[in-house]
Amino acid sequence: MPEALAHVTRGDLIECIHYGDLAVCDATGKLIASVGDPSRRVYWRSSAKPIQALGVVQSGAADRFAFTARELSVCCASHSGSAEHVETVRGILAKIGLDETALQCGTHWSGDTAERNRLIKADASPSPVHNNCSGKHSGMLASCVAWGADPGSYLALDHPVQKRIYENLSVLSGVPVADIPCSVDGCGAPTHAMSLQAMATAFARLAWPDDMPEPIQQAAPRIVAATAAEPVMVSSRGSFNSLLLEAGMGRIVAKGGAEGLFVLGLTAHGLGIAVRTSDGNGRCHPPVVLHLLASLGCLERDLGEALADFVRPKITNCHGVTVGEIRPAFELA
Repeated sequence: MPEALAHVTRGDLIECIHYGDLAVCDATGKLIASVGDPSRRVYWRSSAKPIQALGVVQSGAADRFAFTARELSVCCASHSGSAEHVETVRGILAKIGLDETALQCGTHWSGDTAERNRLIKADASPSPVHNNCSGKHSGMLASCVAWGADPGSYLALDHPVQKRIYENLSVLSGVPVADIPCSVDGCGAPTHAMSLQAMATAFARLAWPDDMPEPIQQAAPRIVAATAAEPVMVSSRGSFNSLLLEAGMGRIVAKGGAEGLFVLGLTAHGLGIAVRTSDGNGRCHPPVVLHLLASLGCLERDLGEALADFVRPKITNCHGVTVGEIRPAFELA
């Protein structure tokens, strides 16, 4: 059964408990530590984006179109649709000779307040570039162009782009392609399912690809370096995901996903971590992840100091008064 990962307090009482599971693995796939059921199978959702972006490098698109670190980082993004995110995605499309009509991610309102207000004041509607997955889709399109594949069917499972993603997920996780179920993500792209242990293994190898095939050995460090150099592109300013990447300075590759999933890899330790809350709520990810890193002896002092506000996030009311906190509720097994 899932176990308690975090308590949310108000006053002297525990008002809410977030249950879930987590797994810690090394680059050999060995389970180092766990809470709950590390064999629980879930969909990768957006946590797969750094792995999906490997194809942008492997296809030759990153070099052919001279992608900057910012452009490569946004290919891994669940961004907020801010002006800087939109500009970066449009820059990728311009480089590869396509426009926004090529994006098949769908459209939703920008999550960034300033950009959303700008659209409303201009009586304008959001476009596909405002979709939080537009960076991933622009990266897929770049791979299409580099491989000479059809950009009109890039979401099909038998398309070269999707086949390469499937292969990379399989090699990194150690799970055969035939044993990886697939469904459809919110943006229309395929999303794959596997155990938390397999996810942790995949991110351990993404962070420490020494024993991986050469195409992954060459691509993985570039993805890790890009997200560390331009962490705001991966999520948004002030988000835990972006601040963790910024503070990690290349020591961490991390990506949150829908339904309470957060996956990270540690380049200096060769470890991967996958955390998932049963209720799909990610608000406890920061204290859970930082407690986990501290328990493993992997929370370096500078990292802890930079992320001190996330160790036990405060619960405040409308008057700015602290009325509770979110705190870890588990010990590693």
